[in-house]
Amino acid sequence: MEPSPAWQVFRYHEETKHHFHRYARSLGYLDWETQPNPFRTYEGTTPVLLPLLKKDPEGGHLDLYERPHNAFWDFTLTGIGAFLELSLGLSAWKSIPAGNRWALRMNPSSGNLHPTEAHLVLPAMEGASRFQAVAGTRVEGSVYHYNAYSHALEPRALLPPDYAQRMRSHFQSPGFLIGLTHIAWREAWKYGERALRYCHHDAGHALAALSFAGNLLGWKVTVLSALSTDDAAVVLGFPQITWPSFEEERPDLLCFVSPAPQKAIPRALPSDLLQAFTHLRFQGAPNALSKDHVEWPLIQETEQILDKPRTPETSVRFEAPSLVREPVSALPAARLIRQRRSAVDYDGVTSITQAQFLAMLDKTLPRNGVAPFDVELDEPLVHLALFVHRVTGLESGLYFWLRNAAHLMDLKRSLHRDFVWEVAAGTRSLYLLHRGDFRAEAAKISCGQSIAGDSAFSLGMLAHFRPVIERTPWRYPALFWETGMIGQVLYLEAEACGVRATGIGCFFDDAVHDILGLRNNAYQSLYHFTVGGPVEDLRLETHPPYDHLPADRR
Repeated sequence: MEPSPAWQVFRYHEETKHHFHRYARSLGYLDWETQPNPFRTYEGTTPVLLPLLKKDPEGGHLDLYERPHNAFWDFTLTGIGAFLELSLGLSAWKSIPAGNRWALRMNPSSGNLHPTEAHLVLPAMEGASRFQAVAGTRVEGSVYHYNAYSHALEPRALLPPDYAQRMRSHFQSPGFLIGLTHIAWREAWKYGERALRYCHHDAGHALAALSFAGNLLGWKVTVLSALSTDDAAVVLGFPQITWPSFEEERPDLLCFVSPAPQKAIPRALPSDLLQAFTHLRFQGAPNALSKDHVEWPLIQETEQILDKPRTPETSVRFEAPSLVREPVSALPAARLIRQRRSAVDYDGVTSITQAQFLAMLDKTLPRNGVAPFDVELDEPLVHLALFVHRVTGLESGLYFWLRNAAHLMDLKRSLHRDFVWEVAAGTRSLYLLHRGDFRAEAAKISCGQSIAGDSAFSLGMLAHFRPVIERTPWRYPALFWETGMIGQVLYLEAEACGVRATGIGCFFDDAVHDILGLRNNAYQSLYHFTVGGPVEDLRLETHPPYDHLPADRR
């Protein structure tokens, strides 16, 4: 008898846990000869070059989340270029003098390996760019791949002439589709079997980055949550592609981008339109990323059973108080996006205020009409277990940030019986569980990384797990997507507070659960994070993000 999909998900999750006595299976060293190319391109296509922003969209810190003050940008190549530059584009190059050079991007990624790729389905639109053959010429409606290195769209299939009309009729709005995919090999090269986890929280980082960038342009991103994985693959032309061995892209999400505000957006595509994509002729061959590979059968087996089926169209409504508006950064929103970096070390001294801490956590609450969670991925299933070290006005200890009040009683039954569950700082979401100094414990459970204890605070993202997987095993990736979205919020909020954040994918899973008193897998920690005063590596040099492009494109 074949094991159930839920059993297979539980198996993958258990086998990819880190333990004090052993880490999840990986190669154990970095094989630099097979390091994957961080940039995918579809060879044999003629790229449509996108303009780079000469001036960022206006908008302050809170305009990342709210929309009333953000001007609407037209759906032209200029707007598409701005959208992609501020979400998935390059933010800088780093180098070691007389040594290696590597790119950083707007969207964070585990190990800076970037398994996430983006594809767009764009109707015909004005070129509005001096980089096209004739300035202002119309660009054909097509399925495109976004090449972040060259900031260009690679056309892969022409759309039917009536595509734009049919889409506008279905959605009752102008707009376009964007899909996120992942290449597991990019992460498996370094992280082995645990790589699939990182692919999916990186997809969440990217989804939130798209939502924030769109918000600044007056656009709203909505996940087409009723579609199946196969539906998304058909739209992107994946059944027609012969992939390099072990380097297949697999669909994660397909979203509709529309003007905002908008009434409810359909969460699916009509069957006749999906059928039309099967008749398109897709071109371009994906480049090979590595000259050799290590096979990880557990990843391949698990990916096969995570394909999402079609589901009924639903709309998610959130219950949360109004956005906390103070304190607020004086930096423009686009500046916060551009300067985001992952800290590699903390000074063990810097603190943040209670007001900053609470405002930062507040932005992680899902709200209707507020980015990024109004992409309406799902009901909130992830909470934050917080190790508070250096927050002025708040005593040190273990805290809990509740993102879905419906889970409160179950969490109280599931966690340690001696936790006090005191409402903290006058909020409805923050609870003190246990007073004390948790710096050593925080570092120990995060694979001994001192950044978890030298920060102002660190946390584990605790997901409602077993009941969700038992009912709907294909939602396993979505749990990680949610953690990645939370992570992107914390990254930008740390910048707004004048500190820096970093995600921590390496932690001892069950040691975290022991601290919290979890006795089964009803809840699981999926992603760790830490925020504090960074120690900069003065050996590194920083270069402009697109200085590799011809001078007339910069």
